[in-house]
Amino acid sequence: MGVFPDIRFKLGDYVEKFIDFLDQSLESVFDFIYLFSSEIISSIEGFLLWIPWWLFIILIVLLGWYFKSITSGILYGLFIFLTGTFGLWEDLMTTIAIVMTAVIISLALGIPLGVWMAFSKGFSTVMRPILDAMQTMPSFVYLIPAIFFFGLGNISAIFATLIYAIPPVIRLTELAIRGVDQEVIESAESFGSSKMQMLFKIQLPQALPTIMAGVNQTTMMALAMVVIASMVGAQGLGEQVLVSINQIDIALGFEAGISIVFLAIIIDRVTNGLADKFQKHRRLS
Repeated sequence: MGVFPDIRFKLGDYVEKFIDFLDQSLESVFDFIYLFSSEIISSIEGFLLWIPWWLFIILIVLLGWYFKSITSGILYGLFIFLTGTFGLWEDLMTTIAIVMTAVIISLALGIPLGVWMAFSKGFSTVMRPILDAMQTMPSFVYLIPAIFFFGLGNISAIFATLIYAIPPVIRLTELAIRGVDQEVIESAESFGSSKMQMLFKIQLPQALPTIMAGVNQTTMMALAMVVIASMVGAQGLGEQVLVSINQIDIALGFEAGISIVFLAIIIDRVTNGLADKFQKHRRLS
């Protein structure tokens, strides 16, 4: 009585057929995405490696000083310098390039989708369960379609990271637009403002601090995928962590792991500082 009956619903087979259909029907689209993403990540990585190491550290110090304090800036610069002393400078630049590429694409897609959801209840109703699934699905599952569409390498990592990291910016953009004071909107309407004018001159500026919180979360989630993405051939610090696991190399694992922590601290503090700047500017205006 405790044995489940021999009933099988092979949902996975239908999903596999759907993925095969997408791969065959949209091959040119995936080729374009591959080439476009490759160009972005190559350009960012090439630029980061072109910058002298000392100049990059100075830029990090200045960012920390501007958004937090001089003490924070010096500490962030020390973090980057320590990563270089571990022999992981090029891996750090590759990781930054992967995260930046994933975040740029996430924001380019996520913010417009969030705005659309804010203006369309029907679209919001459709998107919410999809976003729930994207956020609750084990992150390893995203690697399967990534490998299928793009093979092994950094582009697969960006694709998997994109799926994992994009929901926060979509949700918070929708929340921010819906949370704009109705009195302000009614005032703009009374002066004859069009919907586009209200969006770009009133709603988006008012919603910007909350949207920046979404940018922060998306960036941190993209960084969280670094080690997992190394399983599909992504290079950078995550790859070094994976190598250390395979070789049981405690020293390399600690150095690569603490370097990811350093990068996470810097990104989190800088993006939070940027959000605070927008919030102060909003209060002053």
